[in-house]
Amino acid sequence: MKQWVKKLVDQLDMDWGHSHSEQGAKKTDSPALSEERATIVYILDVYNKNLFEIPRHQVRKVRAKIDTYAKEIVHAPSQDALNNTLFNLRQFISSYRIDEYSFVQNTIDDFKRIIWEFADHLSEEVSQESKSQVDLDSSLAQLREAVESNSVEELRLKSREFIDLYLKSQTSQNERRSKRMDSVKKNLNSVKKQLMEANQTMRRDHLTGAHNRRSYDEQVKRYLQLNELDKDPITLVMLDIDFFKKINDNYGHDIGDFILQECVRMLQESFSREEDFVARLGGEEFAVILPGCDADAAAKICENAMAKIRKEVFIHGEHQIRFTVSMGIAPLIPGESADNWYKRADGALYESKTTGRNKYTIATANSAKKVA
Repeated sequence: MKQWVKKLVDQLDMDWGHSHSEQGAKKTDSPALSEERATIVYILDVYNKNLFEIPRHQVRKVRAKIDTYAKEIVHAPSQDALNNTLFNLRQFISSYRIDEYSFVQNTIDDFKRIIWEFADHLSEEVSQESKSQVDLDSSLAQLREAVESNSVEELRLKSREFIDLYLKSQTSQNERRSKRMDSVKKNLNSVKKQLMEANQTMRRDHLTGAHNRRSYDEQVKRYLQLNELDKDPITLVMLDIDFFKKINDNYGHDIGDFILQECVRMLQESFSREEDFVARLGGEEFAVILPGCDADAAAKICENAMAKIRKEVFIHGEHQIRFTVSMGIAPLIPGESADNWYKRADGALYESKTTGRNKYTIATANSAKKVA
């Protein structure tokens, strides 16, 4: 089995369903995969980590379904069995993508509706003003005709009509303007509130309330721009929950979701400065951005966070659950790209996971420094 395939299998941290006894303990064997099957499993794993909640498809249920397909692909005993699994997978993904597209389209339509209703309201106001102006122009034209007719009676009548219409128009216009300003203000506040709520929804993880991948990408770009100006230290921390798939397998996805929520709660308590940024990138993978922190300062905060999580007992119904996290810490190198920064932090995280877990590793410019 090639090295990248073995690395992929180990990184998936999945209970593959085949184990043997070794000195009285259970040990799970990592399956030997062809490059073709490993590539499919890798794609499914990436897709799994970037799911978001949509109607009729809870993330945990979709994730469990895709995990099942991944195991079937790994353990398919024949080409016919593999083809059957791939066919079912295509059917499932196609159905899910249709619903995913509908959800995104409906979200866009909601944005358009909010703006359209506001524009429609303004259009009605403009139309009323235009009608009032047309009536005034017509009355003024009649007054001019009366002046040219040399008829005193006609001039008196049309003058009175114009003055009455003008005064009525001005009074009505002032009333409409006052009402319009109140109405516009209410509409603007409503639109602002709806847009802010929609914007927050698009940038928050549905399950945990942490920032999502989209928000993370935007924040990283913003911090890199600021760093070019102020040159202050800033550190990226990548982390995930150790053996999270086993928590799901042993306790069920409801408790898995509970653990994700509790993990975010503890991360937010540990990284509690106003400028600290906690995001869920997908699955059990999280990112924390620590402005103003060099490697030593970030390591100290991370060590305290890990210790706090390590000693906590999470109670859900009759279950008492403990878990740990592994971390990769990468101080930003001046001029570094967002992609390279992420890769160094992720590489340090991988180093922590493959050398024992429940620890952090500090990435240097060219390598990662292990810390027990």
